Amino acid sequence: MNISIEERLGLVSFEVDKERHIKVNTDLCSECDEKTCLYFCPAKRFTLENGKIKHDHEGCLECRTCKLACPKGAVDFNYPRGGYGVYYKYG
Repeated sequence: MNISIEERLGLVSFEVDKERHIKVNTDLCSECDEKTCLYFCPAKRFTLENGKIKHDHEGCLECRTCKLACPKGAVDFNYPRGGYGVYYKYG
């Protein structure tokens, strides 16, 4: 049985912390022409609004792709505090 990525993401739940585990230096983002974060984040947590990168940490899959893919080093990624973050469900 093939399950789409959207259906798979529906099997994931989150315990969202008010403290952000990802901080983005948007000053560096403004210097970036590639905007790779818009394409590499599987949860689509990066968006472009009025020409500026916006990031929402809620719904993050904690894969660290954003940190690895950012050519400017604008992403400061830390895993969420204990008890918070993504919970993967199987079945």
